[in-house]
Amino acid sequence: MTQQIPSTEPELAGVRNFRDVGGLPTVDGRRVRHGVLFRSGHLAHATEEDAAFLDSLGLHTIFDFRNAADQTLEGPDVELPGVRNVNLPLSDPADGAEFWKMVRDGNLDQLREILSDGKAAGRMITSYRTIIKERTAEHSQVLHALAEDSVPALMHCAAGKDRAGLSIAVTLLALGVEREAILTDYLESNAKHRRYKVHRSSSSASAYSPEVMELLNPLFDARAEYLTAAFETIEETWGGVDTYLEQALRVTPEIRERLRERLLD
Repeated sequence: MTQQIPSTEPELAGVRNFRDVGGLPTVDGRRVRHGVLFRSGHLAHATEEDAAFLDSLGLHTIFDFRNAADQTLEGPDVELPGVRNVNLPLSDPADGAEFWKMVRDGNLDQLREILSDGKAAGRMITSYRTIIKERTAEHSQVLHALAEDSVPALMHCAAGKDRAGLSIAVTLLALGVEREAILTDYLESNAKHRRYKVHRSSSSASAYSPEVMELLNPLFDARAEYLTAAFETIEETWGGVDTYLEQALRVTPEIRERLRERLLD
């Protein structure tokens, strides 16, 4: 029997951006079931109390969308007994390693060059478009797993807003959740208590100066324009969600119905 979590959101000390996606409405009047689909930031810094709470959810599968650079930086997820851990990197294995070295070194000139004047937001939009177009095999694997046996499931990346955010969005599209509801859930990642904590060591006084943090802000934001770019990419590339699901993700109407049976009330 699926565990029903309390309606009040838990306060997890070492896990950011955790939430149950339950309750979101579909276009045909149904709702995502509570206690079957969760999202969060990484689990590497989970406390014993956090781990006990996560264990109480009765999770079947944890999908970790971090790449090798993320895992080196943050560490492996906390281990939960009996839970299957699936690592599906949604960005290149070393993506971000050189970038964060620039941040740690406080290399303002380089950071200004690649992030100022809207370039940081442009970088995010490009990333969202690329993941939708190039990571179809990974998103297909997630949806097929959910349709088969992987519920309850938790999806996370590092901050829980971009790679996990897109994977949650794709799942919700397959369930027929209202587009506006998907966007509203995505933007919840902007809440102060949800935002990614930057744990970096640096000997450079300028590494986390106000200017550097201002340059970095678009990378830590969940912005409507980012998710909208992903939706637009689906429309531009495949002509619509149904074709995207069937042709790119190999999700047939039968598989979509199984997803709906498992994840909707």
